[in-house]
Formats: sequence, C-alpha cells, structure tokens
Amino acid sequence: MSSIPDPTKEGAGFFTALFDFSFTNFVTPILVRFVYLLATVALVVSWLIFVFVGFAQGAGTGLTALILGPVFLVIYLAVIRMTLEFYLSVVRMSEDIHKRLPQA
Repeated sequence: MSSIPDPTKEGAGFFTALFDFSFTNFVTPILVRFVYLLATVALVVSWLIFVFVGFAQGAGTGLTALILGPVFLVIYLAVIRMTLEFYLSVVRMSEDIHKRLPQA
C-alpha cells in the first residue's frame, strides 16, 4: 500500500481544474506526468533525427551523435524532471498550506 496520493484521483477532473477561474483546483498534478512523457518522447525522437542526419553527413558525425547523444539526452531529461518536480512541490505546498489555514 503506497502512502503517496495519486494526483489524478484527487480533487477535480482535468477540465474542471483547467476552467476553474478561482484557482481552487490545480491542474499541475494532473499534467505533470503527461508533460514528462511528452518531453521524453520529444528528446528521443530528436536524438534519433540527429543520428540519422549525422550518418547522412558522414560516419564520424553519425558516430558522434550516436555516442554523445544519450549523454545530452539524460542531462536534458534530468533538468526537465527537476523543473517539473519543483513545480509540483510548489503546488503541493500550496495545497498543504490551504488545508492548514482556518476555514472562514
């Protein structure tokens, strides 16, 4: 049993949170997984394009893209992950503070 709450099952749905103009529901916990998946796919596709273009220009360029590409891919993916985690932690802190405030 996991103690980590599932953000997709909490609170309002995606469209309810998206069109909540009072900002009582947050859309970030719902979108963060999708954005990370999209970023991962975009980085891998970009790397594959660089490899194909590199080999089209020459074997040396292609091998360089093939070998160094994953290093840059992991670095960019780590930066994206840390940024998304920061955004999510700010939203979670806000939700926690909101729960602790006296309800008027």
